[in-house]
Amino acid sequence: MKNKLLTLLLICLLGGLVGFANTGSKEKKEDPDMIGSITFTETGKPLKDVNVTAYSATRKEKVTFSDVNGNFSLIDLKPGVYKFVFQKDGYHKVVKEKIVLKTNEDYQLNIQMAEEEAIFDLMPSPLRFTGE
Repeated sequence: MKNKLLTLLLICLLGGLVGFANTGSKEKKEDPDMIGSITFTETGKPLKDVNVTAYSATRKEKVTFSDVNGNFSLIDLKPGVYKFVFQKDGYHKVVKEKIVLKTNEDYQLNIQMAEEEAIFDLMPSPLRFTGE
């Protein structure tokens, strides 16, 4: 019984080592990636939590958000022509169209976003103040 248990344990251990060794080999990557960074126009500081959406000619393909360093990545996009939309509350939307992604080529896109101007509607007060 001990020999069977020891044999089974050795088989599992060797199987795990073979599996671990195979993960180190890289498979051929064909689909391109889109990476980049997003910064605030006025200061050059990174913008986090910017919504990044990739659209192909027919539909929305992938969505991600920028990290605390303003970096984003969209992995394994299909080759083709894309539109990328960058959105964050309080900032002007940025749209980059006709970006061509090719097989076995990655693309880097660095974006600057400007703040939206605050718009205030000043209305007369319904309250009346008199000098009496």
